Amino acid sequence: MGKGFRGTVTDAPDFDASADAETLYNAMKGIGSDKEAILDLVTGRSNAQRQEIVQAYKSSYGKNLIDDLKYELTGKFERLIVSLMRPQAYHDAKEIHDAIKGAGTDEKCLIEVLASRNNQQIHNLVEAYKDAYGSDIEEDVTGDTSGHFKKMLVVLLQGTRDEPGVVHADLVEEDAQALFAAGEEQWGTEESIFIMLLGNRGVNHLQMVFDKYQEIAEKPIEDSIKSELSGDFERLMLAVVQCIRSVPMYFAKRLYKSMKGLGTQDNTLIRIMICRSEIDMLDIRECFRMSYEKSLYNMIKEDTSGDYKRTLLALCGGDDDLAGEFFPEAAQLAYKMWETSATTKVQLRPTIRPASDFDPADDAQNLRKAMKGFGTDEDVIINIVANRSNEQRQEIRQAFKSILGRDLMKDLKSELSKNLERLIIGLMLTPAEFDAKMMRKAMEGAGTDEHALIEILVTRSNGEIQAMNAAYRAGYKKSMEDAIQSDTSGRFSQILTSLVQGAREQGPADCDRALVDAQELADACNEDSDDMEIKFMSILCTRSFPHLRRVFQEFVRCSNKDIEQIIKKEMSGDVKQAMYGIVRSVKNQSNYFAERLYKAMKGMGTDDRALIRIMVSRSEVDLFNIRKEFKETHDCSLHEFIQGDTSGDYRKTLLMLCGGQD
Repeated sequence: MGKGFRGTVTDAPDFDASADAETLYNAMKGIGSDKEAILDLVTGRSNAQRQEIVQAYKSSYGKNLIDDLKYELTGKFERLIVSLMRPQAYHDAKEIHDAIKGAGTDEKCLIEVLASRNNQQIHNLVEAYKDAYGSDIEEDVTGDTSGHFKKMLVVLLQGTRDEPGVVHADLVEEDAQALFAAGEEQWGTEESIFIMLLGNRGVNHLQMVFDKYQEIAEKPIEDSIKSELSGDFERLMLAVVQCIRSVPMYFAKRLYKSMKGLGTQDNTLIRIMICRSEIDMLDIRECFRMSYEKSLYNMIKEDTSGDYKRTLLALCGGDDDLAGEFFPEAAQLAYKMWETSATTKVQLRPTIRPASDFDPADDAQNLRKAMKGFGTDEDVIINIVANRSNEQRQEIRQAFKSILGRDLMKDLKSELSKNLERLIIGLMLTPAEFDAKMMRKAMEGAGTDEHALIEILVTRSNGEIQAMNAAYRAGYKKSMEDAIQSDTSGRFSQILTSLVQGAREQGPADCDRALVDAQELADACNEDSDDMEIKFMSILCTRSFPHLRRVFQEFVRCSNKDIEQIIKKEMSGDVKQAMYGIVRSVKNQSNYFAERLYKAMKGMGTDDRALIRIMVSRSEVDLFNIRKEFKETHDCSLHEFIQGDTSGDYRKTLLMLCGGQD
């Protein structure tokens, strides 16, 4: 990875092992220990130097330094410092041993270590394991795992992957075809082909194979793995693919997952910070900043505390939120990421489909029955409404009026209450009526819900926006453009006004024009903020999404900057949020919605309006894709999140819309 050294921890100059041993001895002498002195010294030395300190400590004091540290320190801080004192191979060996001993196996740890280490690191690990535990690592791993998962772990434990730089040019296409034939093309997957190729070919060779695979299958190999494989084997193969593409990006994702949400996975956090601090922590930091909305440094700072936090921050080595440009490696990664985004054909998958044997008159009668007399039969209402497509619900509304002479919406409003009422009514409206209502809600009353306005306008097609405009005028006797202009101001108002025209260009990318657009955006970054905003608006609000993907890819080449980072750094307030929303939506719309859902439910209190808005509006479009992105980013299914965050009939309806557990 990269040119030159990319770690954050290096050899200390003027190193004296005996003096360091004495410093540590004094820090632990007497009552209490000087934790600050210990952490400053340990994080200020390379692993090789720490091994010399262990030797010197034994020579000078006849004692085992690691035993003394264990005795003096406690908790996560102790685990981190003691782990730093072990040779890297022995640390890996201990992690693997801990992952398989006792009840239950920590498959995630096995996957992470074995998928990410190079041949030499694997050989060192095998030897260290034998030395530390007197047993054979392969036997221990196979005794604790099974099936294809076990087979792939055994292949990885051989450490026989072709060395970096080795490419069998004549085999690239053949290998890509073999993977395609073994997975996408046949019923059931020929797992042995995946194991053989992904476990033995070199990194550079496989990168070319994955590019060729994308051409053949019109989707990245990750998508095929997700649809063809399952369980731990799927997770392992995805980790191998991610490490082939970029080890730092893989670790950035693992670090993010270890800290976000409830509780921190400290074992993962400690393991990665230690094992990468002398290899590629700078690249990991850069990938982290590129993928998430904050630097690794700030995430550690918010998520940990005390001496443990100070030690982790020392290993992290700096705060990237202060920077704006790419390291060369990260620029290539960003360029590649936009290219993948531009060439992937996404198949949108809903969670709600039309009901078969549909009888609107029957449904209308049953709904009336459920609402007549004392009490309401919510179950009947939920089962009908959540199991019909929107088109079918409109027929039910019609039948309710024709047969019973009543307004179904009024009846539902009088019988239901709170969030359940909002959700059921939302489902009964046409998509255009629902969007118009959500826009209205976002603007009425005291404060404006800018996030909602942005989310709706940046994710709807021209046709959807035009239908929403018509529904807004019909429902509220005012044009949506006038409503936006009287409720917002300045550049933000101009952006929303531009989007609400529903006149975004359509069609594929124009490569020559994309270069011109990218250069204009790059030049605009050097102008004053007003001119910059105008230029960004003129391109981001009008070009088609496929075209913008190409523009953002070329922007990396023109400026060596990340379009998201530039927006976050140079813009502020609602303008920043709007521009950022467009970029995220262009990059991966399902992921954008998954993040919006996550934010609606995490922390104290739930943003029910956002939750209802997304679940209703996406259930017949791409909620299945959103679910997949949610699970991938948050290591927890959307189903689990809804279950933990809502209750009663409201929860039941949301879970029916969600449509599955993942």
